[in-house]
Amino acid sequence: MTYSTGTLYIISAPSGTGKSSLIKALTDADERIRISISHTTRTMRPGEINGVHYYFVEHTEFIKMIKYGDFLECAEVFGKLYGTSQNHLQQTLDKGYDLILEIDWQGAKQVRQLIPKTHSIFILPPSIDTLYQRLTNRGEDSEESIAERMREAVHNMSHYVDYDYLIINDDFTHAINDLRAIVRTNQLQKQRQQHCFSTLLTELLG
Repeated sequence: MTYSTGTLYIISAPSGTGKSSLIKALTDADERIRISISHTTRTMRPGEINGVHYYFVEHTEFIKMIKYGDFLECAEVFGKLYGTSQNHLQQTLDKGYDLILEIDWQGAKQVRQLIPKTHSIFILPPSIDTLYQRLTNRGEDSEESIAERMREAVHNMSHYVDYDYLIINDDFTHAINDLRAIVRTNQLQKQRQQHCFSTLLTELLG
Protein backbone atom coordinates (compact mmCIF):
# COMPACT_ATOMS: atom_id res chain seq x y z
CA MET A 1 0.00 0.00 0.00
CA THR A 2 1.54 3.36 -1.04
CA TYR A 3 0.52 6.99 -0.64
CA SER A 4 1.87 9.86 -2.67
CA THR A 5 2.57 13.32 -1.38
CA GLY A 6 2.02 13.85 2.34
CA THR A 7 3.89 12.17 5.20
CA LEU A 8 2.15 9.87 7.65
CA TYR A 9 3.04 10.10 11.34
CA ILE A 10 2.06 7.85 14.22
CA ILE A 11 2.15 9.43 17.67
CA SER A 12 1.60 7.15 20.66
CA ALA A 13 1.76 7.66 24.41
CA PRO A 14 0.04 6.45 27.57
CA SER A 15 -2.85 8.49 28.99
CA GLY A 16 -1.69 11.54 30.94
CA THR A 17 1.52 12.09 29.00
CA GLY A 18 0.35 15.30 27.30
CA LYS A 19 0.19 13.81 23.82
CA SER A 20 -3.04 15.57 22.78
CA SER A 21 -1.77 18.99 23.92
CA LEU A 22 1.47 18.52 21.97
CA ILE A 23 -0.38 17.46 18.82
CA LYS A 24 -2.75 20.43 19.07
CA ALA A 25 0.18 22.85 19.44
CA LEU A 26 1.87 21.25 16.43
CA THR A 27 -1.16 21.43 14.14
CA ASP A 28 -2.13 24.94 15.28
CA ALA A 29 1.30 26.19 14.16
CA ASP A 30 1.43 24.39 10.79
CA GLU A 31 -1.53 24.37 8.39
CA ARG A 32 0.10 21.60 6.35
CA ILE A 33 -0.55 19.07 9.14
CA ARG A 34 -3.87 17.34 9.77
CA ILE A 35 -5.04 14.98 12.52
CA SER A 36 -6.76 11.77 11.49
CA ILE A 37 -10.20 11.49 13.11
CA SER A 38 -10.74 7.97 14.40
CA HIS A 39 -13.98 6.05 14.76
CA THR A 40 -14.74 4.79 18.25
CA THR A 41 -17.40 2.92 20.20
CA ARG A 42 -16.69 4.75 23.45
CA THR A 43 -19.13 7.27 24.90
CA MET A 44 -18.73 10.93 23.96
CA ARG A 45 -17.21 12.98 26.81
CA PRO A 46 -18.32 16.50 27.82
CA GLY A 47 -17.00 19.06 25.33
CA GLU A 48 -16.36 16.55 22.57
CA ILE A 49 -17.96 16.96 19.14
CA ASN A 50 -18.82 14.13 16.79
CA GLY A 51 -16.75 14.42 13.62
CA VAL A 52 -14.22 16.74 15.29
CA HIS A 53 -12.70 14.69 18.10
CA TYR A 54 -13.95 11.26 16.99
CA TYR A 55 -16.65 9.67 14.89
CA PHE A 56 -18.77 8.07 17.60
CA VAL A 57 -20.50 4.90 16.39
CA GLU A 58 -22.36 1.96 17.92
CA HIS A 59 -20.53 -1.31 18.45
CA THR A 60 -22.59 -3.08 15.76
CA GLU A 61 -21.79 -0.35 13.21
CA PHE A 62 -18.07 -0.59 14.01
CA ILE A 63 -18.12 -4.37 13.47
CA LYS A 64 -19.82 -3.85 10.09
CA MET A 65 -17.09 -1.39 9.10
CA ILE A 66 -14.45 -3.97 9.98
CA LYS A 67 -16.18 -6.56 7.80
CA TYR A 68 -16.37 -4.10 4.90
CA GLY A 69 -12.64 -3.36 5.19
CA ASP A 70 -13.16 0.32 6.00
CA PHE A 71 -10.31 0.53 8.52
CA LEU A 72 -6.60 0.75 7.91
CA GLU A 73 -6.16 -0.33 11.52
CA CYS A 74 -8.36 -0.95 14.53
CA ALA A 75 -7.74 -1.91 18.14
CA GLU A 76 -9.48 -2.41 21.47
CA VAL A 77 -8.45 -0.04 24.27
CA PHE A 78 -10.04 -0.22 27.74
CA GLY A 79 -12.86 -2.31 26.30
CA LYS A 80 -13.71 0.16 23.50
CA LEU A 81 -12.95 -0.10 19.80
CA TYR A 82 -10.98 2.48 17.80
CA GLY A 83 -10.25 2.52 14.06
CA THR A 84 -8.68 4.65 11.30
CA SER A 85 -10.57 5.17 8.04
CA GLN A 86 -8.57 4.17 4.95
CA ASN A 87 -10.42 6.61 2.66
CA HIS A 88 -9.83 9.64 4.90
CA LEU A 89 -6.13 8.82 5.19
CA GLN A 90 -5.71 8.32 1.45
CA GLN A 91 -7.50 11.55 0.51
CA THR A 92 -5.60 13.66 3.04
CA LEU A 93 -2.14 12.44 2.02
CA ASP A 94 -2.94 12.75 -1.68
CA LYS A 95 -3.75 16.42 -1.16
CA GLY A 96 -0.21 16.94 0.14
CA TYR A 97 -1.03 17.27 3.84
CA ASP A 98 0.99 15.54 6.51
CA LEU A 99 -1.29 13.38 8.65
CA ILE A 100 -1.02 12.38 12.30
CA LEU A 101 -2.48 9.14 13.59
CA GLU A 102 -2.94 9.40 17.35
CA ILE A 103 -3.13 5.67 18.03
CA ASP A 104 -1.77 3.09 20.47
CA TRP A 105 0.98 0.54 19.88
CA GLN A 106 -1.46 -2.09 18.59
CA GLY A 107 -2.72 0.15 15.79
CA ALA A 108 0.78 1.44 15.16
CA LYS A 109 2.03 -2.08 14.51
CA GLN A 110 -0.72 -2.65 11.93
CA VAL A 111 -0.03 0.64 10.13
CA ARG A 112 3.75 0.09 9.97
CA GLN A 113 3.19 -3.30 8.36
CA LEU A 114 0.98 -1.75 5.66
CA ILE A 115 2.89 1.52 5.19
CA PRO A 116 6.57 0.93 6.08
CA LYS A 117 7.56 4.56 5.36
CA THR A 118 5.40 5.82 8.23
CA HIS A 119 7.30 7.87 10.83
CA SER A 120 6.47 6.79 14.38
CA ILE A 121 6.93 8.86 17.54
CA PHE A 122 6.50 7.72 21.15
CA ILE A 123 6.03 10.23 23.98
CA LEU A 124 7.01 9.35 27.54
CA PRO A 125 6.48 11.14 30.88
CA PRO A 126 9.56 12.21 32.88
CA SER A 127 8.69 9.78 35.70
CA ILE A 128 6.03 7.33 36.83
CA ASP A 129 5.11 9.66 39.71
CA THR A 130 4.53 12.53 37.28
CA LEU A 131 2.29 10.33 35.15
CA TYR A 132 0.21 9.34 38.19
CA GLN A 133 -0.09 13.00 39.26
CA ARG A 134 -1.22 14.09 35.79
CA LEU A 135 -3.92 11.41 35.69
CA THR A 136 -5.09 12.38 39.17
CA ASN A 137 -5.14 16.11 38.44
CA ARG A 138 -7.50 15.63 35.49
CA GLY A 139 -10.26 14.73 37.94
CA GLU A 140 -11.97 12.54 35.32
CA ASP A 141 -11.39 9.06 36.73
CA SER A 142 -11.92 7.12 39.94
CA GLU A 143 -8.99 5.71 41.89
CA GLU A 144 -9.80 2.29 40.47
CA SER A 145 -9.79 3.65 36.93
CA ILE A 146 -6.51 5.51 37.52
CA ALA A 147 -4.93 2.32 38.86
CA GLU A 148 -6.05 0.49 35.72
CA ARG A 149 -4.67 3.23 33.50
CA MET A 150 -1.34 3.13 35.34
CA ARG A 151 -1.05 -0.63 34.80
CA GLU A 152 -1.92 -0.19 31.14
CA ALA A 153 0.55 2.71 30.84
CA VAL A 154 3.47 0.58 32.00
CA HIS A 155 2.56 -2.06 29.42
CA ASN A 156 2.17 0.56 26.68
CA MET A 157 5.49 2.23 27.47
CA SER A 158 7.35 -1.04 26.99
CA HIS A 159 6.59 -0.74 23.26
CA TYR A 160 8.55 2.49 22.78
CA VAL A 161 11.38 0.37 21.32
CA ASP A 162 9.30 -0.22 18.17
CA TYR A 163 9.17 3.51 17.30
CA ASP A 164 11.50 5.73 15.27
CA TYR A 165 11.59 8.71 17.65
CA LEU A 166 11.33 9.14 21.42
CA ILE A 167 10.27 12.37 23.16
CA ILE A 168 10.26 12.91 26.94
CA ASN A 169 7.53 15.40 27.88
CA ASP A 170 9.13 16.92 30.97
CA ASP A 171 9.05 20.53 29.78
CA PHE A 172 6.26 21.31 27.29
CA THR A 173 8.29 23.87 25.32
CA HIS A 174 11.18 21.46 24.86
CA ALA A 175 8.84 18.62 23.91
CA ILE A 176 6.93 20.62 21.28
CA ASN A 177 10.23 21.89 19.82
CA ASP A 178 11.42 18.28 19.54
CA LEU A 179 8.18 17.29 17.83
CA ARG A 180 8.37 20.20 15.38
CA ALA A 181 11.99 19.35 14.59
CA ILE A 182 11.02 15.81 13.58
CA VAL A 183 8.26 17.02 11.28
CA ARG A 184 10.29 19.89 9.80
CA THR A 185 13.21 17.59 9.01
CA ASN A 186 10.93 15.34 6.99
CA GLN A 187 9.32 18.31 5.22
CA LEU A 188 12.79 19.35 4.02
CA GLN A 189 13.63 16.00 2.45
CA LYS A 190 14.72 16.25 -1.17
CA GLN A 191 11.70 14.45 -2.61
CA ARG A 192 9.25 16.76 -0.82
CA GLN A 193 11.22 19.88 -1.77
CA GLN A 194 11.46 18.82 -5.41
CA HIS A 195 7.70 18.48 -5.53
CA CYS A 196 7.04 21.82 -3.81
CA PHE A 197 9.61 23.81 -5.79
CA SER A 198 9.57 22.08 -9.17
CA THR A 199 9.02 25.36 -11.04
CA LEU A 200 11.87 27.10 -9.21
CA LEU A 201 14.25 24.18 -9.79
CA THR A 202 13.44 24.18 -13.50
CA GLU A 203 14.10 27.93 -13.68
CA LEU A 204 17.37 27.72 -11.74
CA LEU A 205 18.72 24.88 -13.85
CA GLY A 206 17.26 26.04 -17.18
